[in-house]
Amino acid sequence: IPVAGVGKRLRPHTLSNPKPLLNVAGKPMIHFIVEQIIKEKIANEFVFITGYMGDKIQQYLDETFAGQAKFQYVEQKDPKGLGHAIYHAKPFFKKNEEAFIILGDTLFDVDLKELVSSEHSVIGVKEVDDPRRFGVVEKDKDGFVSRFVEKPKSQRVSKSNDAIVGLYYIKDSNSLFSSLNSIMKGGIKTGGEFQLTDALEKMLKGKGRFTTYHVEGWLDCGKAETLLETNRYLLSKLHGKKKYKNVKGVKIIPPVYIGKKVKFKNSIIGPNATINDGSDIINSTVENSIIGSDCTIENSKLFDSLVGSESTVKNVKLSINTGNNSEIISK
Repeated sequence: IPVAGVGKRLRPHTLSNPKPLLNVAGKPMIHFIVEQIIKEKIANEFVFITGYMGDKIQQYLDETFAGQAKFQYVEQKDPKGLGHAIYHAKPFFKKNEEAFIILGDTLFDVDLKELVSSEHSVIGVKEVDDPRRFGVVEKDKDGFVSRFVEKPKSQRVSKSNDAIVGLYYIKDSNSLFSSLNSIMKGGIKTGGEFQLTDALEKMLKGKGRFTTYHVEGWLDCGKAETLLETNRYLLSKLHGKKKYKNVKGVKIIPPVYIGKKVKFKNSIIGPNATINDGSDIINSTVENSIIGSDCTIENSKLFDSLVGSESTVKNVKLSINTGNNSEIISK
């Protein structure tokens, strides 16, 4: 699981926290990934490729999932692309072991057991309108992958709209690492980086055989608006039927998530609102927003907002995006 990215598009939130620890529906996004893999017994050994604020990710995982799986960490000190990151995991694999690669900053609503049950390597894909931002796969008449293309610049480069979503089940890790090593030694880059897609294409030209698995529930967490979309999706799926009883001082419009020791006074929460632990909501309305822990929201009407932890917002009636330890007071 590569978790080394800086997350520039989610600043200011990623100035104080790594992207995989950003909260959606009451938990860091990396929590949902690890929890599902452990619960569904997909694997009991994890290798995390860390970088930016990797110590925070390691501390969270080791404390939260202590005793549930074996976690190992390796730092990507010089980021040179996803392929370069994945190659850092090579020392942790025995020859010909299977590998399951999941991007650590994207969430999926998918049957992982079904995905990894194939006798061939599997690439998770979803059809998109514009494939130019993604790696794509082309398939032959039998449904096997015939070509990998990293971020095609136009439809003339590839006619496929099957985007690679960030799930890779590799039957032979030895072949994967050999191909990664080959493209790095050969200086084969796309977009100035060593890409995993280029290594997969090299495997394909050898003896590698890949099928695809359609992933409908591909939950992007790359920027503020998509983080809120993912929050809405998870609230509906995980907390849509949850009823908060005996919560004083608030009208709740589900789905919502309300953390521990949250206090309300004369407020309306929801729909699609996440309020994390220890926050105080006073004379305010919060809709389609994520409020961090230990915040104070007073005399405000927030919508489509991200508010970092330990922040104070008073007399504000608009959409805001503010990092941790912020203060926004309108007079």
